[in-house]
This record gives sequence, structure tokens and C-alpha cells, in this order.
Amino acid sequence: MGNKAVRVIKTTLAYIVMSISALSMIIPFIWMLSTALKDSGDIFKIPPVWIPRPVIWDNFVRAWTSLPFDVFTWNSFKIAILATLGTLISCSWAAYAFARLKFPYKDALFTIILATMMIPGQITMIPIFILMRAFGWYDTHYPIWVPHFFGSAFGTFLLRQFFLSLPEDLDDAARIDGCNPFQIYWRIYLPLSKPALATLAVLTFLGTWNNLLGPVIYLKSVEKFTLMIGLAFFQGQYVTDYSLLMAGSIISIVPIVVIYMVAQKYFVQGIALTGIKG
Repeated sequence: MGNKAVRVIKTTLAYIVMSISALSMIIPFIWMLSTALKDSGDIFKIPPVWIPRPVIWDNFVRAWTSLPFDVFTWNSFKIAILATLGTLISCSWAAYAFARLKFPYKDALFTIILATMMIPGQITMIPIFILMRAFGWYDTHYPIWVPHFFGSAFGTFLLRQFFLSLPEDLDDAARIDGCNPFQIYWRIYLPLSKPALATLAVLTFLGTWNNLLGPVIYLKSVEKFTLMIGLAFFQGQYVTDYSLLMAGSIISIVPIVVIYMVAQKYFVQGIALTGIKG
């Protein structure tokens, strides 16, 4: 067997393994869509019915109108966009400082920041809640998005790695032209950092959009609830309307899919490039 035949076999096996992996991830979404289009009595039939007969599109209408889903969706959008904006601003500032500026104990401070990633969120949950309540922010959206304007260890690390991959000659050329550090950051580093910024934006938006614990802790007024809390209404203590729950879940993932498709090019580049240099 020649080298060419071996390469063909290896490539074929790799594609088969990747196809099986992709199929295993797609099947739950197909089942979710199938359940959203079924009558409640057809969901648990044995053998399972993959293609609904009849197709009940009204489940989406009922899911949207049975609760103030428009209000929940707007709240989720507002919180996710503000949190994403705050993360990009604060983390890019900190990342540029740790990557290019010189100041005392820079490496030690960066190590401490990375060490905070090892602290479980359950440990800081109660102290942060007490602090937010002291600010008078209970039952408001502020505790959910304002902390993002103070940076995150992961976002700072991600952008710092990308900034380190850019040649320092760019800084020298900008200084010769009379740019100060902020102008170098704003005019040179940010335009060149679209892949890393898009990666961080997608990850932050996804995490904030799917956040359930934060809104459950801080919100009590229905008009301030997010979409994730709205989906929880379909799951009762004794009875769960799975058709409406799956329909609402599909509605909730549409914005995520759209955002990922728009930013997919930069997202893949950012994942590939942010670990180049340490």
C-alpha cells in the first residue's frame, strides 16, 4: 500500500469521525425542533416520532404570547449588549497595559489576575450580593452588566495574548509619529484586533444571554426578567409543557446563531491566533 493510499485512508477516517461527532451534536437540536412542532401527547411516544404529524406551528405563537416574551427578549438583549461592550472596553485596556506598557510589578499583578480564575463563583456570590444590595441595585439590571465594565481575567488574558503577537515595531513607528500610548491602543491595536475582539464578544454575549443564576438572584419583578427566566416558567413542579419549552428554547437560540454566523470568520481567526505568543 503506497503513501498516497495511506493518506486517503487517514483522511477518510478523519472525516468519518468528524461527521459522527457533528451528528451527535446536531441530533439534540433536531429533537428539540421536532418536539417544538409536536402535540404534547406525541412527545413521549415509543418508538420516537421524529417527523411531527401534524406539524403544529402554533406552539411558537403560544410560547411567545403566553408570557411577555418580547419584554424578556429585550431585557436579555440589553443586558447582553451592555455586558459585551463593557467587557471589550475594560479587557482591551487592561490587556494593552499588560502587553505593552511598563510599570512596577506588572507580571505579579497579571499572575494575581489569572489566579482569580481559580476561585469558584459560589464563593463570591454572597459577598457580591451583599455589596449590590448595599448599592441599592437589588431588582435592577445593574448587578448583571455593570461588573463587566471592570474587566475579567479570561478576557484580559485572551486579548493580551493577541496583543503580544503583534510586532513591537508598530509601537515604535507610532511613537515616532507622535502618538501617545492611548492613541497607539486606539488607532493601531484595536483595528488589528478584530478577530480577538470578535471572539471575546461572542463568548461574552453567549455567556450573558444564557445566564440564569444572576437574574434569579437579583431580579424579582416580572417586567425585569430575562429570557432564561421566562423559559423556566414552562417547567412546573408537577407538569412541564415540553412543546412550549422547546419552542421557547428555539426562539432563544436564534439570536446566538445569527451573531455567531455574522462573526464566524473573526471568531475562528481569534481562536487560532490568541495563543501564538505567551
